Amino acid sequence: MVGKTIHHYEILEELGRGGMGVVYKAEDTKLQRTVALKFLPLEVAGDDELRQRFINEARTASALNHPNICTIYSVEDGEQPFIAMEFVEGKELRELIIRNSRFSIDNCLTYATQIAQGLQAAHKKGIVHRDIKPANIMVTDDGLVKVMDFGLAKMKGQPALTKTGSTLGTVAYMSPEQARNEEVDHRSDIFSFGAVLYELCSGRQPFAGDYEAATLYSVVHEEPEALPDGVPAELQRIVFKCLEKEVNNRYQSSAELLRELRQIQRKQVSDEFTDDKSHRPRAAKKKMLLPATFLG
Repeated sequence: MVGKTIHHYEILEELGRGGMGVVYKAEDTKLQRTVALKFLPLEVAGDDELRQRFINEARTASALNHPNICTIYSVEDGEQPFIAMEFVEGKELRELIIRNSRFSIDNCLTYATQIAQGLQAAHKKGIVHRDIKPANIMVTDDGLVKVMDFGLAKMKGQPALTKTGSTLGTVAYMSPEQARNEEVDHRSDIFSFGAVLYELCSGRQPFAGDYEAATLYSVVHEEPEALPDGVPAELQRIVFKCLEKEVNNRYQSSAELLRELRQIQRKQVSDEFTDDKSHRPRAAKKKMLLPATFLG
């Protein structure tokens, strides 16, 4: 595929591949900009169900216009369908977690707040992502977070395109109801968000097993270990409220979740300017989020 020109896109290099597509970096020769093209694999292009799910990804994601969500430009439903989308220069959050093990609380909150902002925008449109995980979150060199890959997304009122008995998502990050193959709503994304935030704070996944079935059992039946010392109590409370097994015990909206994350952010900033003993303002310490390339 590399070196070919399809429509007005010149394929430059392969960026990655997964069960729902192969992604290439390409040059849009009409608009003279770099884009990412996601192709439905040839081996499943003849499957009407998978093909329709792929097209639905574009239609679903194209309804979203938010700085923390990858922008969809167009969809081409030809012999091998593909989506043209924003090319995000940066690294997967998964890669940054592996490289850094744990982030500072400031960076945890900065990334978490941006992810929550993207989810809030999607949920307002009635869209459930259903596969929130570090591999589906990009961080640019300027520290901007982009939620990617709405291949498993479902818009409210849209019929599910899953085979009977199949489970969508990535087991270590899916909600208990998703693991049980039950109907899910936006609160399932909140659980998955909690799993990502837990990993940001600790450097490890909240649910793990030696094999997929063991991980699924952990998601449904077991509680995560305590977070490391140094994670503020307010942030720990948010993480574990997101990870409640019972959906009615979680945050009921991403707006509520985002509001509490921002409250902690404000408190962190306030604490930087206040002496704990005298409670008097002290000299301001200039702070900025390091670009992702310098976090290691």
